[in-house]
Amino acid sequence: MFYRENGQFKTSYRADQQILPIRQDQVFMAILLVFAFAVVPMLATDYFFRAILIPFLIMSLAALGVNILVGYCGQISLGSGAFMAVGAYGAYNFFVRIPGLPLIPALILGGLCATAFGILFGLPSLRVKGLYLAVATLAAQFFSDWMFLRIKWLTNDSPSGSVSVAQLQVFGLPIDSAVSKYWLCLSVLAVIALLAKNLVRSAVGREWMAIRDMDVAAAVIGIRPMYAKLSAFAVSSFIVGVAGGLWAFIYLGAWEPAAFSVDISFRLLFMVIIGGLGSILGGFLGAAFITLLPIALSQALPALASMVGFEISTAGVSHAELMIFGALIVWFLIVEPHGLAKLWSIAKQKLRLWPFPH
Repeated sequence: MFYRENGQFKTSYRADQQILPIRQDQVFMAILLVFAFAVVPMLATDYFFRAILIPFLIMSLAALGVNILVGYCGQISLGSGAFMAVGAYGAYNFFVRIPGLPLIPALILGGLCATAFGILFGLPSLRVKGLYLAVATLAAQFFSDWMFLRIKWLTNDSPSGSVSVAQLQVFGLPIDSAVSKYWLCLSVLAVIALLAKNLVRSAVGREWMAIRDMDVAAAVIGIRPMYAKLSAFAVSSFIVGVAGGLWAFIYLGAWEPAAFSVDISFRLLFMVIIGGLGSILGGFLGAAFITLLPIALSQALPALASMVGFEISTAGVSHAELMIFGALIVWFLIVEPHGLAKLWSIAKQKLRLWPFPH
């Protein structure tokens, strides 16, 4: 009875087309934001911020960008790690070469560098698709690894490609504590998620979904495939590039090209698939599944083994964690191939009828 819509009347198209048209959703989102911004900093420890919350927020942002390209436009990409690397090193070069440049403009400029890089490697999408496009975007990963290892100017003449940043500030406030880093990542994620949600509901987002569903029919009704595909690559690469800058500046502090290997590209793709393709919420749920579940397993397995009288080594915990994690991914994809966002949608539909059976 708590999720019924009785009495919620809409008197204009604008009210009916809100992002959260149901009042209960609006209240829930307001409570969630207040809890995230005000309550969590009072309860969480530094370890919880640095090891769990900050990586989760940054990966959620990156998964959001990948979902725009893969979920909404249907263009398979395995070069997300490369776009994160370009965003990180682009922001680093602007940050160290322009004296006094604030952190936020440096991250935006790094995202624009990733946008140009994404458009360049998105050009093959005009001719190929499916597995061939995945291979073409995978080339971006290998090219970025070579570029940041061989072109020393991009790493400020560092022989190994390893760079670092310090004394970060936003609006004159130092970003050095775990809480300040958490607030920065959460603020950037909230703003970009709101912009992305509005974008996918606009005419541009409808063009992406038309290209995803049937590109030939979309071209027949007047949608330009070149504009739609390249705009999806541009927006996705920008968001992923900003996430790469946050990953490097806020989470790592010091990094090298290996920090953005092809492994991170596969992790982001798994986040999108498990969370739910074509869903803004899916990026958050997939990032939570991929980021938080291994940590939970690493804590639960030794405790469970001691309860049943077994002793398990650290290597055994690591191997068991990977096996259980992989089995859960396979099981989940078989049971619900549309992702965690679909389960959430089904639960909301059932709540609208509860406690009645139909």
